[in-house]
Amino acid sequence: MGHPRLAVDGVIVIDGRLVTVVRGQPPFEGMHALPGGGVELGEAVEAAVAREVLEETGLRVAVERLVGVYSEPSRDPRGHTVSIAYALRVIGGALRAGSDASAVDLVDPNRLPPMAFDHAQIVSDFLAGRPRLR
Repeated sequence: MGHPRLAVDGVIVIDGRLVTVVRGQPPFEGMHALPGGGVELGEAVEAAVAREVLEETGLRVAVERLVGVYSEPSRDPRGHTVSIAYALRVIGGALRAGSDASAVDLVDPNRLPPMAFDHAQIVSDFLAGRPRLR
């Protein structure tokens, strides 16, 4: 019997615009998503979100607060994945697409394009300002 995978997602707002990546790989290839990915063995989740955001967007970030924990078993078609989402602030770097992102985009967080996974819900919870634990 397997176990859920652990992932992290980052919510970053720059000048009122949400940083998204355009997925370069399935699932949801070509759709907007929050930057993030899997936590590596021996890695703290806060370090994982900073690493994933740097790899995918070129931005160095620091954690501001928890947005929520997302554990719905069907949220990722590849299998049961639990994600911890954080609100982040930029502390350095330059915005550019990297690793498995085909592009980075700044979008209006109140008028999202179609989002991969449950990332629209994560953004909604971020805008509401209270952590969601489900």
